[in-house]
Amino acid sequence: MKSQIKIALILFIPLAVLLFSCSARIDGEFREGGVVEIALKTSLEPRMITLILSLRDLMGESSDDPVLDGQSISRSLTAQPGVGAVSLKNTSSFALEGTISILKVDDFLADTVAKTRLISYTEGREAGSSSIVISLDKDSAPEIISRLAPEAGEYLEALMAPVILGEDATKQEYLWLLSMVYGRALADEIANSRIKALIEFPRTVWAVQGGKATGKLVEFDIPIIDILVLEQPLRYEVSW
Repeated sequence: MKSQIKIALILFIPLAVLLFSCSARIDGEFREGGVVEIALKTSLEPRMITLILSLRDLMGESSDDPVLDGQSISRSLTAQPGVGAVSLKNTSSFALEGTISILKVDDFLADTVAKTRLISYTEGREAGSSSIVISLDKDSAPEIISRLAPEAGEYLEALMAPVILGEDATKQEYLWLLSMVYGRALADEIANSRIKALIEFPRTVWAVQGGKATGKLVEFDIPIIDILVLEQPLRYEVSW
């Protein structure tokens, strides 16, 4: 991604699977009590648009239906634990914008059957006593994608993303495969896509894993390919 993305910590991993080759901006505010307000704008990159239109043509599908379907993603998000109001609308077939309210961050995308959580949140009154941890691995990623937006999984399958196919691959091996199948230009587009996250917390941040902190702000710079391949589990932690 060439444009800078501002994104709330608790959402940048799950939403990144929807933003696998796009330009995006996400502004978020994290509040004590586990409430997060998000404003999202995103659009697909040119090479990805060309690929998706080609795939739709081969399958005889309409090219008019939105690829990033704001209504569908809104419904999927609203049905998830911990989520309040969601309003995402399409500005084109390949772009959307809107807002997402998380009312209870540690319940977001929690598996109530298996009783597992993607996000761990601890709140304290003293400095350094609040923290949040978010992690993603090959076991949890496919389920999260299917719950957030099933259609995104279809396109990630077309991209042969190891995170969806359950295969082991290095980033270099995956980019080589993309180059052989779809051409170097698309592989380069994905290789250069990144999440640049800037999050403001309620108090001064005293410890961070996977990013850097300045006062109340934490900055992350995450290659999208790290999520598509998941050579290693991803873990991000902030304490304030």
